[in-house]
Amino acid sequence: MLLDPWLLLALFILLAYTVEAITGFGSLVIALSLGALLLPISELMPVLVPLNVCMTSYLVWRHRQQIHWPTLLRLILPLMLAGTLIGYGLRPWLGDQLLQLLFGALVLWFASRELWRMARNHIATPHPSWLSRSLTLGAGLTHGLFASGGPLLVYALAGTTLDKSKLRATLLSVWLSLNASLTLLFLFDGSLLPSLHKIIWYLPILVLGVWAGEFLHHHLNEQRFRQFVYALLVMTGCLLMLKAVV
Repeated sequence: MLLDPWLLLALFILLAYTVEAITGFGSLVIALSLGALLLPISELMPVLVPLNVCMTSYLVWRHRQQIHWPTLLRLILPLMLAGTLIGYGLRPWLGDQLLQLLFGALVLWFASRELWRMARNHIATPHPSWLSRSLTLGAGLTHGLFASGGPLLVYALAGTTLDKSKLRATLLSVWLSLNASLTLLFLFDGSLLPSLHKIIWYLPILVLGVWAGEFLHHHLNEQRFRQFVYALLVMTGCLLMLKAVV
């Protein structure tokens, strides 16, 4: 019973939301990448995406005054929504094995890049407008495929003039909008209702993770903790790619 992958997923969700509360990022990427070592991505997304909606709904309401609406409505959401719909449509054609390989590559790229930036104290510089828009569309595509548009979107917004609070609140609004849209799509395609009992069962674990993260936030060196998380994601990305090709 202890080897039941859905029980192990509970531990991954606890870790993911603890990390999110400590560092402000990564709950879906972490939970999905670790979970994909045990379960198909197509089975994980109808569980993990609605859970993320529950958390981001609270955070968006709490930080609603900081949302930068012009950036959200004119730049990010139109391209991200278009990319998300394309990615969602491609998922059945790619199959779980190729999805796992592509997701592993995305996780490996993201975590390796962040470790490199931290080691070099790299300061982000703005991209040309065409590149930012292309990357934002690509972020939507990866969100439709894996509910993990964050790595590419953060890269697309490199060097943004928004302050930290406004950027965080705006990004939270993006995830709420896109994940709520994906949840509706899961409802329409019939994959949400069979997952509903799992979502309800995992909700207390989500709350526990947020509480633990809030407590640990004041007792941990965040820089070192981020390095640990990125190193874990590098290994996970490699394992996902290896599992997909073996």
